[in-house]
Amino acid sequence: MKKYKITVEGKTYEVEVEELGVKNVQDELGNKKQESINPAQISQETTKPKAKPASSKASGAQKIVAPMPGTILSIKKKPGDVIKKGDVVMVLEAMKMENEILAPEDGTVVSIDVVEGSSVNTGDLLATFE
Repeated sequence: MKKYKITVEGKTYEVEVEELGVKNVQDELGNKKQESINPAQISQETTKPKAKPASSKASGAQKIVAPMPGTILSIKKKPGDVIKKGDVVMVLEAMKMENEILAPEDGTVVSIDVVEGSSVNTGDLLATFE
């Protein structure tokens, strides 16, 4: 660990930075030294799986997830609407492009899990249908 003082907009912060890719170890004589680590080992140590939120939806419900990060521009369907495969459910803006989010199958919308103007990440739940 290394300590630094960083000033941001006139406010000073003291931070400790851990150098990834180097591991502090002690040899047989008690001397401390640094040892390189395989990058794959670093990602295993630093990434933790995200817990999935509990879902109150029916077990037969299918999900529509965000294919890319962006902002929801408009929502075309509401809960209870019948959808056919290929129907536009909502419009997602990503990188200044409007992308139509289409129904992957026929069904009925159970829930719309976002609101217009909200930002989403890849894989975020947008809607559920049965």
